[in-house]
Amino acid sequence: QVNLAESGGGSVQAGGSLRLSCVASGGNFNTYTLGWFRQGPGTDREFVAAISWRGGSIYYAEVVQGRFTISRDNAKNTVYLQMNSLTPADTARYFCAAARSLPPADWGTSGASAKIPYWGQGTQVTVSS
Repeated sequence: QVNLAESGGGSVQAGGSLRLSCVASGGNFNTYTLGWFRQGPGTDREFVAAISWRGGSIYYAEVVQGRFTISRDNAKNTVYLQMNSLTPADTARYFCAAARSLPPADWGTSGASAKIPYWGQGTQVTVSS
């Protein structure tokens, strides 16, 4: 069982930045692909970014490519999401997720979230115009 705890959400004006963190416990962190999804008001949960256990494979949703950066520190059991140039469209609850058998390239495919066993409770990000 892997437990995930997100932090770092908040309110920011358009153009601003936030860094989300997710600390994992209860599992062998170094063997999991980690990533982020988000869910806005009245929308389905959508893929944001994913990183392989060594950090050598990283994928982003097209809508965040070039603005968001995912990284991980295996020594701290933590994955990060640096979000820059935020817009109101980025307003959502952001969820950290972990999966051992789903590679980063598959996280953005249809039905991927149903294949990911571990989820955090989420952290709210609100971007005002």
